[in-house]
Amino acid sequence: MSESSIDTPSRFDAKHFLKSVSESPGVYRMLDEQANVLYVGKAKRLKPRLASYFRGALNAKTQALVARIQDIQVTITRSETEALLLEQTLIKELRPPYNILLRDDKSYPYVFVTDRHPYPALEFKRVRQKRRDGRYLGPYPSSTAVRESLSLMQKIFRIRNCEDSVFAHRQRPCLQYQIKRCSAPCVDNISEADYRQDVEHAVMCLEGRSEQVTQQLTASMERASDSLDFEEAARLRDQIQQLRRLQEKQYVDNTDGDADVFALAEQPGGLCVSVLAIRQGRMLGARHYQPDNGLDLGASELLSEFVSQFYLGQSKEIPLEIIASHPLMDSELLQSALSEHAGRRVRVTSQVRGHRAQWRRLAITNAEQHLATQLANRSQLGKRFESLREALDMPTAPARLECFDISHSHGEATVASCVVFDQNGPAKSDYRRFNIEGVAAGDDYAAMRQALTRRFKRLQKGEGKLPDILIVDGGKGQLNMAREVLVELEVVGVALIGVAKGTTRKAGLETLFIETVDRTLNLDTSSPALHLIQHIRDEAHRFAITGHRQRRDKQRRTSSLQDIPGIGPKRRRELLRFFGGLQGVRKATRDDLSRVPGINEQMAATIHQALHG
Repeated sequence: MSESSIDTPSRFDAKHFLKSVSESPGVYRMLDEQANVLYVGKAKRLKPRLASYFRGALNAKTQALVARIQDIQVTITRSETEALLLEQTLIKELRPPYNILLRDDKSYPYVFVTDRHPYPALEFKRVRQKRRDGRYLGPYPSSTAVRESLSLMQKIFRIRNCEDSVFAHRQRPCLQYQIKRCSAPCVDNISEADYRQDVEHAVMCLEGRSEQVTQQLTASMERASDSLDFEEAARLRDQIQQLRRLQEKQYVDNTDGDADVFALAEQPGGLCVSVLAIRQGRMLGARHYQPDNGLDLGASELLSEFVSQFYLGQSKEIPLEIIASHPLMDSELLQSALSEHAGRRVRVTSQVRGHRAQWRRLAITNAEQHLATQLANRSQLGKRFESLREALDMPTAPARLECFDISHSHGEATVASCVVFDQNGPAKSDYRRFNIEGVAAGDDYAAMRQALTRRFKRLQKGEGKLPDILIVDGGKGQLNMAREVLVELEVVGVALIGVAKGTTRKAGLETLFIETVDRTLNLDTSSPALHLIQHIRDEAHRFAITGHRQRRDKQRRTSSLQDIPGIGPKRRRELLRFFGGLQGVRKATRDDLSRVPGINEQMAATIHQALHG
């Protein structure tokens, strides 16, 4: 993209931002340095749509827009249809300058249906006339929205789109009739009454009453079927199917759904409360808040206090229903207070089903997405790395952290993970997993030794980069094991940290061992340095568990017994039945194996050798 001549305080880091953007459908808002909304857009897939603004050839107006961007906020929706509805709502409410200026003028377009023609068309109108010669539907936020709507109505109901002068001089149907986009009223191919009914159905759909149209068409289809007019019944069936696709089942399909949905997402170093506003079954938007949690409140208590202050501390409209991602503390008291404040009954709940459960899940998704974006913010990461430098008294901030963790199920399918963070956040292309072999089941120290040895031997050969800090998830034993490996391999210049959970295993109470078990460091729960260590530790844990489960499931699907010569399905079944599973077979001695029906001493020796080497 070419450089813009417009000066900005700091250039928006698009590459870093796009790393955490969802692939889901949704709406995005582009903001300037004063947090004013510049542009609102929708996307079937947010990530590639937003990425398109920062690569390739752009026209001058789009370049000017991109040059002013200082932040982008996204709201995830369940479908592209819902994204379109929310986009229209936000454009009408916010009137962003680039949504207006990038069209040919500032007026909103309409759909017009005349009353003066026996076979009216659905027409695009930019200016609403004062004379009463028909109906205006809209306004729509953009000409594209109007044309998309007209195209759908033409496809479903076969409404003409030609000029009146063309209509008056047709002697045979045009191409639109041939491709089933027009019913050819110009040559009396349809009666005036039937055409008028099609137009009325199209208008009802544009007014949001498509469900009523579907019911009417269903009744007409049944009548046609009863009268053996199967061709007409098939045509109506096709119309109903097209309408059903238009109505794409959404979580906002209830016209009486008035609710605010609160969702809390929390990670080390940050939390986010997202509020989805649902009115008459339509999502009007999402707002994100990042309140302080100085008292380290639990999720239920924190969310309860937030909801109380949101309504009772401010003059905000209270909807009929409040839905929360977590059960709220003193929910009955809160419900009573909100009902009294609103002058009507207000329902407060976290236990919901159906479309309300979908609203709740969507709010949680938005909270998690927004929090992930905030934590991945470059300035936040910079503060964390600088805080870690200060905590460890290092001359410069570390550029690369590596963290190791071990995962297994009672010794089965042991996997070690290595995750890497740099000052841009998780460097996922550098993540590694190690399948641990040849160690006693459940021996985490030996597993850690094997993983670290394999990793640092590769680094010594020039495969990758040495970390500035090596973090091991565990206590004194894991720290000592890591220290032994570094000494044996003569690795220098790598600081070592062991992370031991507190007695309650609660986040924030970890003890950090620095280099040796004799030097400990206890950081405050609000310390950005601790948040960074917690983040990479949790990521290593997640990555290890994922790898372990994949390996375990693969082993259980494809038993290692099937690779042993002479062991077919029958003998394999007998072995597993006799020892109660693959773990029992692995623990068995040669003598134990020879007691299985169909397994002689020679075969027992072969099995034992194959399983234990």
